[in-house]
Amino acid sequence: MPQLTHNTLELSSILKAIAAVVFLCLAVFYVFFQARFLVTGPQIVLASEPATQHNDRVLKLEGSAYNITHLWLNDRQIFTDEEGNFTEALVLENGYTITTLRAKDRYGRETTVVRSYVYTPASIIKTNE
Repeated sequence: MPQLTHNTLELSSILKAIAAVVFLCLAVFYVFFQARFLVTGPQIVLASEPATQHNDRVLKLEGSAYNITHLWLNDRQIFTDEEGNFTEALVLENGYTITTLRAKDRYGRETTVVRSYVYTPASIIKTNE
């Protein structure tokens, strides 16, 4: 009879060890899952890539920024809504314009998106045709 109790205790300790390993694996997975934002850093995603050539002076930049604390458009701070979306108007100069979107996270890491646009007034296009 004592042998049956010994097997029961052995099985009980094996089940406890398996439960502890499963719990530890789930805890590690959860920590890595939550840390994904720390690993990826700040991100800027433009909703659509505007064409390079424009006949309108005002260009509307739309997009989303994730994992950020600050966001700048040409060194002017802009703001996002609760979901991280932003919409900003950009006035193009005659000819070539370079636009820089820069984001920073709480750890000081930065990311930059640079786009260039060419503005040609409609009056110049009609004159050349």
